[in-house]
Amino acid sequence: MKIDAAKRLEDNDIAYSNSGAVKGADAFAPRWAAEAETFRAALMADGRGSLDQPYGDGARQVYDLFLPVHPPRGLFVFVHGGYWQRLDKSFFSHLAAGPLARGFAVAIPSYTLCPDIRIAGIVQEIAAFLAHVAAEVDGPITLAGHSAGGHLVARMAASPSPLGEDVRARIAAVVPISGVHDLRPLLGNSMNTVLHLDAAEARAESPALLDPAITAPVTCWVGGNELPEFLRQNALLASLWYGVGVATRAVVSPGRHHFDVIDDLADADSAMTALVSPQPPEPD
Repeated sequence: MKIDAAKRLEDNDIAYSNSGAVKGADAFAPRWAAEAETFRAALMADGRGSLDQPYGDGARQVYDLFLPVHPPRGLFVFVHGGYWQRLDKSFFSHLAAGPLARGFAVAIPSYTLCPDIRIAGIVQEIAAFLAHVAAEVDGPITLAGHSAGGHLVARMAASPSPLGEDVRARIAAVVPISGVHDLRPLLGNSMNTVLHLDAAEARAESPALLDPAITAPVTCWVGGNELPEFLRQNALLASLWYGVGVATRAVVSPGRHHFDVIDDLADADSAMTALVSPQPPEPD
């Protein structure tokens, strides 16, 4: 994407207002919730779901685990968005369908929301969740997250990483979707009355301002119809980490906006699902 050097970011609220940029945005959360509930019911009826499993003592420190028909080839983790202050795991269960069909177990956590916690605290919660669930499922681990969740999975891959070496060594791919990888613009956003970011935390928790802590490929994915700031943030992380030796790609999905860019995870044949649940190499 091109940045006009004669312009500057003047209205952070508009620049990061996805609901203001997408017609019918309010309909997406109810649709997700309904699809997720139907999906969970089917998996539970088949004996392939475990809901509200604790990974800590907090009320929101819980996750759902879905299992494929056969023993899992690995673990896929999806971290939800909502600007670190909204939503929970129950809205996104249906996105497990694609990786499940390709033989991966799928774990989807909730986490404590701002203002009850700082973003740095959420980072530590996701790390604690990953340490816990990694002990439950063997094999490679792939990470994806949407919006704030995209930031969180990228932060797991950044140094200093909150993950132990044993978990980091198992990470096979990271796919931040519509992530915010430089938090500094949010210092001037009205949502900061809830996030309580300060300059030091914004720098310390911005993946784009940190070195990578993994060698696995990182694919930054964004919808082609998203706000310019999300296109810029997506390209930013891919470009910076490529420059220090990580295999990165910046993918722009044509026609997709901030709320439908994640839909492809429910499709076992989509390119996005193939990234997060890769097939094993063919034997020689």
